[in-house]
Amino acid sequence: MNDLISVVDWSRWQFALTAMYHWLFVPLTLGLSVIVAIMETIYYRRGRSREWLSATKFWMLLFGINFALGVATGIILEFEFGTNWSNYSWFVGDIFGAPLAVEGIFAFFMESTFIAVMFFGWTKVSPRFHLAATWLTAIGASISALWILVANAWMQYPVGMEFDPAQMRNVMDSFAEVALSPVAIHKFIHSVMSGWTLSGVFVVGISCWFLLKKRHESMALRSIKVGGWVGLAGILLTLWSGDSSSVDVAKVQPMKLAAMEGLYDGSRGQAITAFGILNPAKTVDNDEDPFLFDISIPYGLSFLATHDMDAFVPGINDLINGVTDITASGDTVRTLSYAERIEAGRRSHEALRRFDVAMASGDAAGMEAAREAIKADYPSFGFGYLDSPSEAVPPVALTFYAFHVMVILGGWLLLFFAAALFLAYRKPAPLKGSRVVQWLGMITIPLVWVCSQSGWIVAEVGRQPWVIQNLMPTRAAISDLNPSTVMLTFWLFALIFTALLAAEISIMLKAIARGPEDHDHSTPSPSVSIKK
Repeated sequence: MNDLISVVDWSRWQFALTAMYHWLFVPLTLGLSVIVAIMETIYYRRGRSREWLSATKFWMLLFGINFALGVATGIILEFEFGTNWSNYSWFVGDIFGAPLAVEGIFAFFMESTFIAVMFFGWTKVSPRFHLAATWLTAIGASISALWILVANAWMQYPVGMEFDPAQMRNVMDSFAEVALSPVAIHKFIHSVMSGWTLSGVFVVGISCWFLLKKRHESMALRSIKVGGWVGLAGILLTLWSGDSSSVDVAKVQPMKLAAMEGLYDGSRGQAITAFGILNPAKTVDNDEDPFLFDISIPYGLSFLATHDMDAFVPGINDLINGVTDITASGDTVRTLSYAERIEAGRRSHEALRRFDVAMASGDAAGMEAAREAIKADYPSFGFGYLDSPSEAVPPVALTFYAFHVMVILGGWLLLFFAAALFLAYRKPAPLKGSRVVQWLGMITIPLVWVCSQSGWIVAEVGRQPWVIQNLMPTRAAISDLNPSTVMLTFWLFALIFTALLAAEISIMLKAIARGPEDHDHSTPSPSVSIKK
């Protein structure tokens, strides 16, 4: 048992490590490809202005450096499903593999094909075809993200499938339900738009560095306008889709929502915590106050979760006890408690064993009876692996703080883009002379990555212990591996990914220091002067 727990924990850490490194590169790829395409469109429509060509090629170079590492970490991430999570891959391979197959066959090949034209086709194809290739690269990146996020959303809201006891695995019965579930749609919009937001900050922040150094100033101001508009659109749509995702979470992952708010006992007209410090002594087994200090907004969580300010929002204890609603008249609405769901899950496991025995002996009637018993309790199938209800509670502190960091920084980013665009369009350009604004632009670059990573933590840590919501916990999804093997690969990946990240940052910093090819009247960098 200790070896199993060790394998589960180390495999989770390894997957989290790979995913977090991968998510450093993906958002920048999604947004920067769009910014580059917009800049090349302006270049094309303005009679092939050399100033816009200079800006396009500069940001395209940074996109290409980032794209390469995004692909490398993404491939490793997919391989880990087979190496570390083989039981999961067997259990849902028909469903989870379908969107990933579409992503690999269609979207990845699309962006891989046109990115070659984008980088090496400037003198080999017509300007119109090159512009089309740049846009198709950006579209391909977003389509690739779509299918990966469809697969991830299915893990959080499993639909469009049926469990086949003869194969002991789930099989897809509706691809449309999998691909078009509201969780998938809102997750796609939220993730891609957060990529636009991150890339907008990246472009504005680096442009502020050029202004601070008084280099390439006209290119920097042009870039701030494009990056600012893309970033502003991104943050507004991120906020909108985040609201929709909150409603989804309240419906299909209420325990995640409770952890996001550190809410143990819910109520009607539930307040939302604007800022708080959790009590580390609080658990589901004691009566300690959940917070050492908090500032709340009345009715906020009820409105966020349901768009009804008087609605009941269940807390962690409510969900464990099976309380899902309290009506306006004070009546308590109950479903199965977590203890009852554990019993239901174990009944479904036992029915599955009976089915296996009946199938081996050719007992058709026994197989049918066992099949019906499995189906009746299958919504709680994953609970049968748990030893106690408290195991179904995610890490509350990490989920709570990650969510609130994300929200606070999201509010800052909205103000950031509004201010950047306001200052960029003022005459004479105040951005050129304001060192405070320029430094704020640069400081916001690491902050937007903190915001992005926090969102990933909320989405993935908040659904623990589930690999597939309510159907398979991590302990049931793992491969039969030696703990020392997983520990070794964890540290190898940590070393390799860190080295790759350091190399990428070094290459990008050198490219930024060198700057774009100088076609405007700003003071060129020394390296460009020597080159000329």
